[in-house]
Amino acid sequence: MSKAVVANDHGAVSLAAEVVRHLEKRGFEVTYLGIDHEESIDYPDKAEEAVMEYRKGGYDFGVLLCGTGIGISISANKMKGIRCALPETKYAATMAKEHNNANFIAFGGRIEYSENPLDILDGYIDATFQGGRHERRIEKMMALEGK
Repeated sequence: MSKAVVANDHGAVSLAAEVVRHLEKRGFEVTYLGIDHEESIDYPDKAEEAVMEYRKGGYDFGVLLCGTGIGISISANKMKGIRCALPETKYAATMAKEHNNANFIAFGGRIEYSENPLDILDGYIDATFQGGRHERRIEKMMALEGK
C-alpha cells in the first residue's frame, strides 16, 4: 500500500482534513501529524515532525499545509534531502514531480486557489519523475544544500 505523511498547523485545519480523506479514498495509508483545532502552533515544528517521519522510510511523499503554504514549505526545504513544492495549479504540481522529483507538496489553507487543491494534489500523485536531464538538474539543486 502507498503511504503519505500529512501535517498542518492552525491555518489549514479544514483543507488538511479534506486532503487526508482524499488520500484515503485513493487508497493511501496516511500518517496524520497535523492538528484539528485553530489554536496557534508553529509551522516549522510541523514541517520538522513530518520530515522526520518521512525519513523513517516507506513513504511515497508528504503533504504540508499552513495558512499560505509558504512558511511550512520553506521550513521543510531547509532540511537535507527535501524538495517541497508549492504549486498553485495542477500543471505546476505535475511538473514538480516530473521534473523536480518533489518529495513533498504544500498547500495554503487560506489561499483561494483557481483550481481545486485536491485536483492539484492528484496532478502531483499521478505524475512520474522523468529522470534524464532532470536528474542532472536535481543533483545540482541538492548540491546547493548547506552553501
